[in-house]
Amino acid sequence: MANVVIYSADWCPFCVRAKRLLEQKGVKYKEVNVDQHPGERQRIMTQTGMRTIPQIFINDEFIGGYTDLAAIDRTGELDKKLKA
Repeated sequence: MANVVIYSADWCPFCVRAKRLLEQKGVKYKEVNVDQHPGERQRIMTQTGMRTIPQIFINDEFIGGYTDLAAIDRTGELDKKLKA
């Protein structure tokens, strides 16, 4: 199974949606709460150039946020990435 990491915050509705989508697929993921780890938030923003959350990685590949995750789910690409 793929290595999935999601950078999120408790107050973020798109984070909740992203986690729900992954859970519906039976995907285990590592969650990094950026409110509890502000240094991680800055590091990931520098790495991706994105200031929003969630930020989702599958096998170290930056996927984007919830909208990006949902889009690749609709095309079937998400399932391919999760099997890699």
